[in-house]
Amino acid sequence: MDDIPVRPIESTIHASTTKISKFLDKILRSIFDDKCKDTTIIDGASLISDLSKYNKKGLLKSTTLFCTFDIRNLYTMIPQEETLNTLMTFLVTHGYRKVKGISIDTIKKLASIVIKDNVFAYGEKIYKQTTGGVMGSSFTLTLANIFMSEWQKQIVEEQTKTGELYGRRCKYMASNIKLDSKIGNSPAFLDVQLTNNNGTLATSVYHKRAAEPYVTPFTSDHPRHVFANIIKTSIERATRYSSTFEDFNNERRNIKFMLLYNGYPLTFIENEFKKYFSEYISISPFLHFIDDEKKYNHTRQKLLGQPTLRQSQVAMSVAQANIDNDGADDRLNQPNESTKQTENKTFNFDEKLFIHFTHENRFHTYRRDMHQIYEDVFQQTPAMNTRLIVGNRNRRETQSELIRKRPTKAILQNKITKRYISKRINKQRIASLLSTTTVSSEESTCTTPKQLCIDVDDTFNDSNKENILD
Repeated sequence: MDDIPVRPIESTIHASTTKISKFLDKILRSIFDDKCKDTTIIDGASLISDLSKYNKKGLLKSTTLFCTFDIRNLYTMIPQEETLNTLMTFLVTHGYRKVKGISIDTIKKLASIVIKDNVFAYGEKIYKQTTGGVMGSSFTLTLANIFMSEWQKQIVEEQTKTGELYGRRCKYMASNIKLDSKIGNSPAFLDVQLTNNNGTLATSVYHKRAAEPYVTPFTSDHPRHVFANIIKTSIERATRYSSTFEDFNNERRNIKFMLLYNGYPLTFIENEFKKYFSEYISISPFLHFIDDEKKYNHTRQKLLGQPTLRQSQVAMSVAQANIDNDGADDRLNQPNESTKQTENKTFNFDEKLFIHFTHENRFHTYRRDMHQIYEDVFQQTPAMNTRLIVGNRNRRETQSELIRKRPTKAILQNKITKRYISKRINKQRIASLLSTTTVSSEESTCTTPKQLCIDVDDTFNDSNKENILD
């Protein structure tokens, strides 16, 4: 379907290929994280760390410019067949014949199902996606990253020779893929504002102009720790990203105003600030914070030495990359001691009873009530030796609740219309008449009128064109 001005975003939560997609992503993402870790920017903190190393080498000059480029709609524009071939090249190049006991030919077939067999219903028609993959599919991200890793090889080699830094956020270039590039001494990448001040690297938190100051409202139905984590994450990001004490103070004020705007009580904000900066509390009753630049720099350097949650997840993924894989070096396939300990570790759930419920504010006494009921009912019985653990799940987002998962069953069924039935009957009648017609020789002409033969062909074509999938 050409020239259709829509960009379908498919919901694959319960799609038939979802489990295949998750499985392929699980076994291939760790390989990508391992083989492309030198050119992959995990998050803003890793970008700042790489640039700091670049600066310490004395490579950052006053004339150094930063170049960033963004790929438009990469996941929905990658060529399908070429991407599958790139996946095979990637695995063969790094010496993989099997991944988790599965041959790479089988992996290609499974990947083909995930990326090619995507259809959706719109109106009374069914469309098939012929370019790109489903944005909601977990494997599409890994597949697009592997596709890009082949394209960037030449750039990486040129940058390595000159000692320059190249990195790409997991976000080849086909003719239908477009780039938006920016070159300057103060670009923004991810959520980091980079600035080259005459050979001095400066970083700060970047806020998009169109971004609204919204976070999870304090009045929303979430557990209390969710709101505390939002404040902690915001302060930690400001500390990591702000290279100067002044930039941090500005970001701290922005955080406080944003929280107040979303209904967070001032006392709650101050208490969370106190917890985070418990060692450095200002004498000001309103601004509980570090009041000395040296203390701030000490705190920042200490924090920069710690990995972020995302960096820890990638490190664990890299550690699992070569386990149970048939690669060129069998020594890499042997699990390390930490992996063996994790596999051999057993969890005793026999003496524990888990109860989970969906969090709601009106159930704030649920845990205490359940423990009290359990003790009243099973007091002086062997069941008291079992530990009761009551936990909660977060409520699903409203967007996830209201999203239209799939078309109605009526749209997905084959409908045989009256017009289609009548044409089938006419076709059978005409075929019956033709079967009674005799031909004297090869040169003889059909005794049936010519118009009748034409009608047969027209009827056949019309029946093929009939749209029976509403």
